[in-house]
Amino acid sequence: MQTWWGFIFIFIFIFSLCLCTFTIFKSLFNFTSKTQIPRSKLPLPPGPSIISIFINFLIFLWRRRMTIFDMEPLLHRLKLRYGPLFTLGFKSKPTIFIADHSFAHIALIQKGAFFSDRPKSQQLMPISKIFNSNAHRISSAKYGQTWRFLRRNLTSEMLHPSRFKTYSTARRWVLDLIVQRLVSQQTKPVLAMDHFRYGIFCLLVFMCFGDKLDEEKVKEIETLQRNWLLNLGRIGSFMFWPKLGRIFLGNRWKELIQVRKNQEDIFIPLIRARKKGKKQSNSDKEEEEEEGEKSVAYVDTLVDLQLPEEKRNLNESEIVSLCSEFLNAGTDTTATALEWIMANLVKYPAIQTKLYEEIVEIVGNPPSLKPSSDHKSEVVVNVNEEDIQKMPFLKAVVLEGLRRHPPAHFVLPHSVTEDVELGNFLIPKTATVNVLVAELGWDSEVWENPMEFKPERFLMNSMSTVNGGDGRQLFDITGKRGIKMMPFGAGRRICPGYGLALLHLEYFVANLIWYFEWTAMDGNDIDLSEKQEFTICMKNPLSAYISPRVNTF
Repeated sequence: MQTWWGFIFIFIFIFSLCLCTFTIFKSLFNFTSKTQIPRSKLPLPPGPSIISIFINFLIFLWRRRMTIFDMEPLLHRLKLRYGPLFTLGFKSKPTIFIADHSFAHIALIQKGAFFSDRPKSQQLMPISKIFNSNAHRISSAKYGQTWRFLRRNLTSEMLHPSRFKTYSTARRWVLDLIVQRLVSQQTKPVLAMDHFRYGIFCLLVFMCFGDKLDEEKVKEIETLQRNWLLNLGRIGSFMFWPKLGRIFLGNRWKELIQVRKNQEDIFIPLIRARKKGKKQSNSDKEEEEEEGEKSVAYVDTLVDLQLPEEKRNLNESEIVSLCSEFLNAGTDTTATALEWIMANLVKYPAIQTKLYEEIVEIVGNPPSLKPSSDHKSEVVVNVNEEDIQKMPFLKAVVLEGLRRHPPAHFVLPHSVTEDVELGNFLIPKTATVNVLVAELGWDSEVWENPMEFKPERFLMNSMSTVNGGDGRQLFDITGKRGIKMMPFGAGRRICPGYGLALLHLEYFVANLIWYFEWTAMDGNDIDLSEKQEFTICMKNPLSAYISPRVNTF
C-alpha cells in the first residue's frame, strides 16, 4: 500500500513539474511578445519567485486537505514581507492582492471603472457557461451594459429601501417560524445556525418566488442549493483545461451537470407558476391581497425583462441562474453573520444586557409568547423596522460583528479593463485582483485592539437619539468616503443587497435578544474558531441555552 502511495506521489510530482515547466516557458514567451509589453515602464507589485510558488504548490498537494482558507497565513506573511500590494503567479497573468485601505479605496472607488470587470475564466469556460448561464448572472457578468441592466433591475425593483417595508409581514412570519423552533427546544442547548439558516432561507424564497412554500418544499430547495454550493469547489477542475477535465473526470462532469438539471427541475415549475399567476392577477385588478403578500417577487421582475444588448427576453435557464444567485448570496452570508453576532452576545453577557436595555428603552418590556392552537408559541408583538432605526447600540453591535467576522475573507475576483497605475506599480489588464477583506477589518493601525469585540467603537460615529438625532449610523459601510472595512465589498461591484442584509441582521438580532436571554452552556466558553465553507463560519457552531424573558405560559 505504501508503495502505491509513493508511486502516486511521484507521478503527481513529475506531472506537476512538467506542467509548471510548460507554464513557465509559455509565460516567458508571452511576456516577451510585443502584444504583452505594457505601455507603462512601471514594475509589477513585488512577490515571491516562481520557484517559491512551485514549492508551495507541492506542499499544497502533499497536504491534501489544504483549502483556500488555509492560504490566509501565507498571504499575511507575504504582506509583511512584500508590503500591502503584492503579486502571485506569472508575469503574463498575475494575481495581485491588495491588503491596504488606501490602495483598496483607490482601486475600487476612485478607479473603479477600471477594476470592475470579472476574469474571463468565469465567463467563457464551458462549466461556467452552464452554471452561470453564459455569464448572465450579476456576480459573474462582465462589466458592461448587460451587467448594469441586471443589477439595476435587482436594486430598483427588489433592494431599494422604499421596497423594504413591503416585506415586513414576511419578516414577521419568518420571525414567528424561528421563535417557534427555538421555544420547542428551550429545555436543551439550541443549535442556533440550523434555525437561522432555515428562517433566512424561507424569507428569501418568499422574496424570490412570491409564495410561502411548505416546509418540505423549502427543505428540498435548501438541500439543492447547499449541494450547488458544495460543488462550486469542484468546478475548478474544469477551469484551466476543460477538455482534458471532461475526459479524465467524466463522472465528476456528469455529477455537476446533474446538479444543474436538478436545479432547473425544481425552479422552472415555480417560475412558470408565478408567471401564470401574474397573468391572472393582471386580468383581475380588483382582487386584493394581504399587506405584504402584494410584494413584488424577484421572478416577477425577470419574466418580462428584455436584455438591451441582445434585444431578447431572458430564457428560463437564465432566470434559474439569477434566482439561484439571489438565494445563495443572501442566505449563508446573512445566517453566518447572524450566528457570529449572537455568539459574541453569548460570550459577552454584559454587551447582551446593554443591548437588551436599549431595546426595552425604545419598545418596552417584551410580551409573553402567546400559545397557539397547536401548542406552539407565536409572536404577537415584535421590534419593527421603525423601532430599530432608533437603536444606535444595536447598529454598533451588527457593524462590529461584520468587522470582526466578515462572512467572506476575500472579494470575488476582479479584473482590470486596461493597464492601471496603483501605488507606483503597474496593474496590467491581464491581472486578476483581490482584496484581503479580513486584513482590512483587523488592521491595528485603523482599529484599536482589532481582535476584541467592542461595539462601542462605532458609537462615536452615530447620531444619538438623546441628542435629537435619529440613531442612524454615520459610518460609511460602502467605503465611498474611505474604506476601513468592507464586509460587503466596495465600489461598483459592492454587494447590491447590503442594505437589506443590514436590516435583516438588525431586525433578527433585536427580536432574538428582546424575546430570549441567551447563555453559554454550563462551564463552556464560546469558541470563535473559524472554518471555510461557502462563507467563513464557526468551526464549532453556536450551541446555547435560551430562556424567554417573559414566561411563555
